[in-house]
Amino acid sequence: QVQLVESGGGLVQAGGSLRLSCAGSGYIFSPYIMGWYRQAPGKQRELVATMTSGGSTNFADSVKDRFTISRDDAKKTVYLQMNSLEPEDTAVYFCNANGKYLSGRNFDAWGQGTQVTVTS
Repeated sequence: QVQLVESGGGLVQAGGSLRLSCAGSGYIFSPYIMGWYRQAPGKQRELVATMTSGGSTNFADSVKDRFTISRDDAKKTVYLQMNSLEPEDTAVYFCNANGKYLSGRNFDAWGQGTQVTVTS
């Protein structure tokens, strides 16, 4: 039902910036929480940043000085602005949303991921 499609990944040198976008569909009510996770080669998936429908945010310690999350619920889109990128940020970035369908059934949806590669 719910679909999330990420875009904006790419190849960038250390110190550069990228903005990721995640476009959602298949739901009416603003998800309670939307956010970004990432998985680097050989590593487990980790939380990057989340934002609730009320605007509360949560960031991983490794990115909180450099990344910003925002969401436009009218467009069903969540963004991740990544500044001062480091090689350690290289990973596949996944969008996530938790919310409810009109029926009241909960959903926990994931996008397909977008690759971010940061070179030295």
